[in-house]
Formats: sequence, C-alpha cells, structure tokens
Amino acid sequence: MQKAKLEMTAGLALAAAAVLFIAWGVWKAVTPEPVPLQGMMDARTVSVAAKVPGRLGEVTVEEGTLVKAGDTVARLLVPEIEAKVVQAKAAQTAAGAQAEMAEEGSRVQAVAAAKADVIRAEAGADLAKKTYERVAALFADGLVSVQKRDEALAQKNSAELLAAAKAKLSAVTEGARTQEKRAAAAMADKASGAVAEASSLAGESDIRTPVTGEVTRVVMHAGEVVPAGFPVVLVTDVEKAWAVFNIREDELKNIKKGAVIDVFVPALEKTVPMTVYWINPRGDYAVWRATRQSTGYDIRTFEVRARPAAPVADLRPGMTVVVKR
Repeated sequence: MQKAKLEMTAGLALAAAAVLFIAWGVWKAVTPEPVPLQGMMDARTVSVAAKVPGRLGEVTVEEGTLVKAGDTVARLLVPEIEAKVVQAKAAQTAAGAQAEMAEEGSRVQAVAAAKADVIRAEAGADLAKKTYERVAALFADGLVSVQKRDEALAQKNSAELLAAAKAKLSAVTEGARTQEKRAAAAMADKASGAVAEASSLAGESDIRTPVTGEVTRVVMHAGEVVPAGFPVVLVTDVEKAWAVFNIREDELKNIKKGAVIDVFVPALEKTVPMTVYWINPRGDYAVWRATRQSTGYDIRTFEVRARPAAPVADLRPGMTVVVKR
C-alpha cells in the first residue's frame, strides 16, 4: 500500500515537472530574448595621391607605419618639370632685363650720338642758308645762272633735316614710352608667375599625407608610373574610429542623437561607452517588409553611428561591436 502511494506521488511530480517544462518552453517561444545589436568599427581612410604624373622613385612608408599630416610618403621622378623650371627662370631673367632697359632708357652713347647729329644738322642748316642768300644776291645782279640759284635753294631746303635730328634726340632722351614700360613690366610679372607655377609643380614631387593616421595599404610601388590623382598609399585615421549599426526604425525609440550607449567590443573584452552622433536612413534597397500583408507596412533601416567618449587603446576599424538590449 505504502509503495503504491510513493509510486503515485512520483508520477504526479514527474507529470507536474513535464507540465512546467512545457509551459517554460512555450513562454520562451512567446517571449524570446531580444537579439543584441551588432555593428562594426569604421574610420576615415584617405587616398594619398600625386598631383602630377610621373614615375615613382621610392615609397618611404610601409603598411602599419604611423604618419603625421605633412609627412612624405613617396617621391616622384619628374625631370620634365625640372626642365620647365630652368626654362621659366631663363625667361624670367630675359623679361626682367627688358623691363630694366625700358625703365633705364637709352644708353649714354646713343644720347651723345643724337646730340652730335643735331649739332651737325644745325651747322649744315646755317651754312646752307648763308650760301643761298649769297647766291640769291648774285642772281639778282645777273652774275649767276638760274641753275646755280636752284641748287643753292635745294641745299637750303634739305638742311631742314635739323627738325628730324632734334626729334630723334628727344626720343632718345625721353626713353621708352609709358605703355612700353608697362608692357615690359607685365611680361616680367608673367615670367615670374611661370617660375612660381613650375616651381610649385616641382615641389609636388614629394607626395605628402594630408592627415595623421596609419598606412593601411601601399597601392603603388617604386618604378611604376603614377597618373595624376591616382592613390599611392591609403592612410586611415585609427584614432577617430566610430561604430556603425544598421537598425530598423521600429527599434529606434530608445536610440536618440546624443544618447550614450554601452558598446561591448569582443576583441578587447571590454565595454566602451559611446555617444550617438549620427542617424540617417539607408538606401531604398534596405527596406524591411511586414510579415502580415493585410495590416503590415514597410519599415526602413537606419544607419546609426556612435563614437567613443575618449580614445580607446587598440580599438581598430573592422572590429565587431555589440549592444545588449
């Protein structure tokens, strides 16, 4: 009798345990644990490129090298640009000399020669005038022929070249005109600009990184021809990485811009507080559709970014991050 009661009690307990287990399973199925948000660390990567084409002489960094803004990461061989610099400097020297000549005016020897021409012209004009007056008097007395008088008159008229000699002296003394001086100065400025342009291009033979970070990839190697604008190395700013999450809009109610969330980084086995600073819808392709078509509606996916409140050692782009809900 006692044995039968024990067996009945054990059976009831087993049945009750089975009912409780089934009820627990149903409850777990109806109320599943929330799936944690999973994201990834990201960072800004800059393509360091050459402004001018040329053959790559050397790459001064390698993957993993830490660089600062302004550091040289590679050097180009550009002999054509160096030749242009020499040509531009030669043209600048010639244009400068022309401008100086325009400002300085005629040489002393040219002025002296022009003055001598004026003196000769004055003496010739005075002699021709006196000769004509004498011949004209003799002609009036009938002592010389008409031919002789005409020859003397022609010499007197030709002596009026004195005006041309004086004009030449005036031009030599005054020097270049104002317009000529301005034109010479403009040519000198143009030559200086050409030198500055060529020198600037020559300075681009050193390829420098515009940002501070870590070299994550060397794209081109020494000996290769680099087109203008083509990346030589990639530099990533690992110190300013951020976390990226893709979240459906029906799960955004507790995530606001400026909110602080605890982000677990499995690779570092630590939780890092991060501040949400950017929320933006993803492309049209990232759309979630409701299961029940009769009462459902489309739900978009948003990209949420958060950055650490303070720098975190060894936190790198590509690491997985998790937010528990």
